[in-house]
Amino acid sequence: MSGVFAQGGLKLAVADRGAGMPMVFQHGLCGDAAQPAEVFPFDLPGRCLTLECRGHGASEPGDDAGFSIAAFAEDIAAWIETLGLAPLAIGGISMGAAIALRLAVTRPDLVRALVLARPAWVTEAAPANMAPNAVVGDLLARFPADEARRRFEALDLVRDLEAQAPDNLASLRGFFARSPQPVTAALLSRISRDGPGVTRAAVAALAVPTLVIGHARDAVHPLSHAEALAALIPAARLVRITPKAESRELYRRDFSAALAQFLLETAP
Repeated sequence: MSGVFAQGGLKLAVADRGAGMPMVFQHGLCGDAAQPAEVFPFDLPGRCLTLECRGHGASEPGDDAGFSIAAFAEDIAAWIETLGLAPLAIGGISMGAAIALRLAVTRPDLVRALVLARPAWVTEAAPANMAPNAVVGDLLARFPADEARRRFEALDLVRDLEAQAPDNLASLRGFFARSPQPVTAALLSRISRDGPGVTRAAVAALAVPTLVIGHARDAVHPLSHAEALAALIPAARLVRITPKAESRELYRRDFSAALAQFLLETAP
């Protein structure tokens, strides 16, 4: 099922899939609702709720000044309030994990369980691992897509990612075909230099049950970030899964199994 949530003068797309135990599960940077749905354990039975962030999926972008983790989190908080399901499990992948972390700190009334999958941030803004996304965003802001791609392919960064994190490289290359180009450029540049806007002390004070999912061979979502968050949050458990660079099928299987177990353990 799909729908629209009106927020801040924009129409934001809603995906509501499955039935049963509900979870708000957010996508990553320049992704859409298909990303969390790919790994969600619908056979729980479960219900996967995703609000596509501004400029993502079918959601209107509005002014790019609204491209921030804080603004995306505010949109999602307002949407959750209309659902009448809070507190509920909230989580996300990559940027979605940063949004979920911010909500757990700033809106604990909405969150009863937290899932941080392949986190690209701990708490600091503009972490070094997000630099490849910023590079692509800056190229797309300055050149037509074909020229931006040509300049990107000439970088040593591409050779490094080919060897170490081919899945990351595939995602970066995909951004050159994403449209509209100005929205993609602004999202990559602004979000890569942003952060969840929470302190380590606030994260360490979280008391909510938390699942942290990470894997190796991922330069944009380093396993060290997952390990750091799992160590910082008192009620957190870290699960390492098969890297997408090794097997997308095993990645999906491992992710779904870890999420299913956590949702069952934390069910009200």
